[in-house]
Amino acid sequence: MSLTLRSSISFINQNQTKVLKPSDDFLSKVTFPKMNPSWCLRAKSSMQEPHVTRDNNNNNNNFNSEVKWENEKVHAPSIANNHGDSMRVPVFVMLPLDTVTMGGSLNRPRAMNASLMALKSAGVEGVMVDAWWGLVEKDGPLKYNWEAYAELVQMVQKHGLKLQVVMSFHQCGGNVGDSCSIPLPPWVVEEINKNPDLVYTDRSGKRNPEYISLGCDSVPVLSGRTPLQVYSDYMRSFHDRFRDYLGNVITEIQVGLGPCGELRYPSYPESNGWRFPGIGEFQCYDKYMRASLEASAEAIGKKEWGRGGPHDSGEYNQFPEDTGFFKREGTWNTEYGHFFLNWYSSKLVEHGERILISAKTIFQTSRVKLSAKIAGIHWHYKARSHATELTAGYYNTRFHDGYQPIAQMLAKHGVVFNFTCMEMKDKEQPGHANCSPEGLVQQVKMATKKAGVELAGENALERYDESAYAQVLSTSRCDSGHGLSAFTYLRMNKRLFEGENWRHLVEFVKSMSEGGRRQRLSDSDSCGTDLYVGHIKGTKKQDQEVTLV
Repeated sequence: MSLTLRSSISFINQNQTKVLKPSDDFLSKVTFPKMNPSWCLRAKSSMQEPHVTRDNNNNNNNFNSEVKWENEKVHAPSIANNHGDSMRVPVFVMLPLDTVTMGGSLNRPRAMNASLMALKSAGVEGVMVDAWWGLVEKDGPLKYNWEAYAELVQMVQKHGLKLQVVMSFHQCGGNVGDSCSIPLPPWVVEEINKNPDLVYTDRSGKRNPEYISLGCDSVPVLSGRTPLQVYSDYMRSFHDRFRDYLGNVITEIQVGLGPCGELRYPSYPESNGWRFPGIGEFQCYDKYMRASLEASAEAIGKKEWGRGGPHDSGEYNQFPEDTGFFKREGTWNTEYGHFFLNWYSSKLVEHGERILISAKTIFQTSRVKLSAKIAGIHWHYKARSHATELTAGYYNTRFHDGYQPIAQMLAKHGVVFNFTCMEMKDKEQPGHANCSPEGLVQQVKMATKKAGVELAGENALERYDESAYAQVLSTSRCDSGHGLSAFTYLRMNKRLFEGENWRHLVEFVKSMSEGGRRQRLSDSDSCGTDLYVGHIKGTKKQDQEVTLV
């Protein structure tokens, strides 16, 4: 016999859930360990509606539920969070990259419904989703399709969760962790084909179609509009479509500022042959960037410095000591090096600020937070030149703090500084790569504290182990320099819901609710860690198999 859950019944605390309206029925299976439930949902067959009963011996506020289908039982765990605790760090979970299909529909909505239900039961604050430019404005300039995202917003609201939305102006595909391909809008790709200099270019002439070059930010190269106007129009369309949800369901807008949504240059693209731990390459060779460099060099009377980027900066997969520019006593620490790195990094910060000013204007009365994502580039951090950070646009060396200017810019506009690699430890990294994610995170924490800007975090790679969660907990605490205001976990998928992986997530969420103090679930609450969500086949032939995302 199959197990069918109707959307009018939710395995979450009814007092904490605000439901707009029931959505379409969904089909899924959630399995928990046996326990004595305080609430029960009972039904004799999939054709009958379940009903709720309460255990009068329940002496606490935790909510548990059970669905009985002959020999099958489903228990929904609960994690009691202290929402009044000012030390609490809310946890969000990133949704799959392909949450919305290329056809513009919500991908596997019934499975998504079951997944959100499970996440709510674990105590997470909400989820994050990419609003892909390549999907929403696919049909032509100013032709927006937000319908799949509207369906998701309503589903998230139904489960009492919050939503972080990323304005993703970049391509999906070609980088670490990219599990699908979502190019830029076709009409934008057509413009790029006509004018290849619209995208970033390396010294050898390789183009990168991930993101429009910041060199043409203010040039009307996209069907008569500038890239900045296109980004602004897109965000305004989103604002107008979802104005009723802003500030209550949609609580944060992360503004995409570059490849992978991060404020950086695409200096280490796998699609162009880069492999860890290569230093990457400068991306300043499209005609718009070259024109800017030439103008900057002429302005200080050094015309020869504007003919291109450093000639001795090496190739993608070299190490600092293999190059004249990045080696210990290299050109990076000369007058020319200071000029070029200042220009390269300043252009990036200015690009980010221009887009964020636009976003601030659009969302300023919406009661949503704005955030910007900064990449955690931790390899070769121990080298004097910090070569990999330099090619990405962060002028961070042994003698120059590259994160302070970014933090100050974000603080100026009240934008959250979102940083990655919070889960990484130095001792886990390969020795030859000169990594120090812990040193990098500590530097960023001090920079954001000094600037007075809010700091949030993410994990850079998929991790499910206790060690990674423990590192995030340590980093999140205020007593470690500058605590996190929120943490977004990468990423929701089938593996997350497997036994031990789920146990670790639930314990992590509970610990973050206690301000980063590690909490282990007691034996009496161990049900909260043993959630498994699998799949079953529907009773009708046309029903398809539903699995957790």
